[in-house]
Amino acid sequence: MPALARTSTFTLTMADHDSSSATRSRAGRAIPFDWERVPWWMLILIIAGILALIVIFTSPDYTNIITLLSSGIYLTLYVTFFAYALALLIGLVAGLMRVSRNPVLYTISTLYVEVIRGIPLLVQILYFFYVIAPALASNIPEPYAEIFRREENIGIVALAIGYGAYLAETYRAGIEAIPRGQMEAARSLGMSYLQAMRYVILPQAIRIILPPLGNDFVAMLKDSALTSAISVKELTLWTRQRSANTFRPLEHWTIAAFLYLTMTIGLSLIVRYIERKFAIPK
Repeated sequence: MPALARTSTFTLTMADHDSSSATRSRAGRAIPFDWERVPWWMLILIIAGILALIVIFTSPDYTNIITLLSSGIYLTLYVTFFAYALALLIGLVAGLMRVSRNPVLYTISTLYVEVIRGIPLLVQILYFFYVIAPALASNIPEPYAEIFRREENIGIVALAIGYGAYLAETYRAGIEAIPRGQMEAARSLGMSYLQAMRYVILPQAIRIILPPLGNDFVAMLKDSALTSAISVKELTLWTRQRSANTFRPLEHWTIAAFLYLTMTIGLSLIVRYIERKFAIPK
């Protein structure tokens, strides 16, 4: 027993010595700094962005180019926001149909998802522009037919249909991640299926799928460049036309890449803030 006591005393003494040494080493530093947690990628982008801004605003050529291309930024954001809002609605309806026990609804939604996901988005946009939109414009009454004669509206609808299939699968995964007991408890309280889905299941599912929804939103911003194939005057088409007219592709496409990167990073930061704000506590 005395030997055991001496061993315990020696162990405690060594532990106190280690803790005091660690305390002295921490006290030697004015501010503890964890280099591993530094977002180096963000610091590199900030430095590169500052250098790019200095080059742009100190060069009259780059300043004129960014002024001319800024008119395409508005249409890029316009197409992106409205197409994504419509895609959220289409994806929600298709996602609810995908988890439905009705065989007709399930078959229709599954056919839509599989067909759309199996065709490249550019082909979908061209097909909608050259085939579906003219057919709709010729068979719809005149006040509404004008919608399918404008290139930006066609691009919005085509992007929404294309992304709606992917969002449908995202909604389906989020709904199926909620335990079945949630639906059973809601139905036992007298709620209908739609009421339980609206007030119980969907609010929880949306908080789960916020990260992939945000990623798809940023991806749609970049894929909006595909609408330039149907003459939508967004940033890519403006850049192509201006670079062809001035024979200066290097400057124009450099500015276009910088503008796309700026918009993408800005939206990514907003999406991350929304994810943190509405994330489910762990």
